[in-house]
Amino acid sequence: MPSSVAARRYARALFSLAKDAGEIPDVGEQLAFMVKLFEDSPELKAGLFRPLHPVKERSAVLREVGRELGLKPTVQSFMLYLIDQCRLVDFDGICDEYRRLSDEAAGLVRAEIVTSSPLSEEQRGRLERALATRTGRRVDLEVRVDPDLIGGAVAVVGGVLFDGSLKTQLSQLRESLQSGGGATTS
Repeated sequence: MPSSVAARRYARALFSLAKDAGEIPDVGEQLAFMVKLFEDSPELKAGLFRPLHPVKERSAVLREVGRELGLKPTVQSFMLYLIDQCRLVDFDGICDEYRRLSDEAAGLVRAEIVTSSPLSEEQRGRLERALATRTGRRVDLEVRVDPDLIGGAVAVVGGVLFDGSLKTQLSQLRESLQSGGGATTS
């Protein structure tokens, strides 16, 4: 899901603070940990994210959670600021954008490949090298198998979708034939 304009702005601000403090990877790890914590503890997320409780109460809870978890002051102060600005609702988008900025700074691109059958280590290696050559960056490749895929593969590389699935190719062929684009007479 694309990040909102506000989420991108807040993520850039946090990234700048982390960069100045030399904490880009550490802040990213703590943000990812907090996302997971909120997924695993919907009560905590609801208590912090919903403005039903006063800002002071939500801030006190976050301070205690931050102390217990050993959050870096940069992360804790940033999250307190989000509570104060009623922007904690953008937290997931901020984390996604922060991760993108961090990857970009590290020369890394993330790629997700969905295939109809598992890839061998050799195929995976060739794919990583090809993507690295194509993007000019290191590639963090995640491969997922979807047995419903008839053949081919679907890839998302750096947020761009490449659909080379057999299903899509057949659909495009059908559309071409129906519009008369594929019919030729000799």
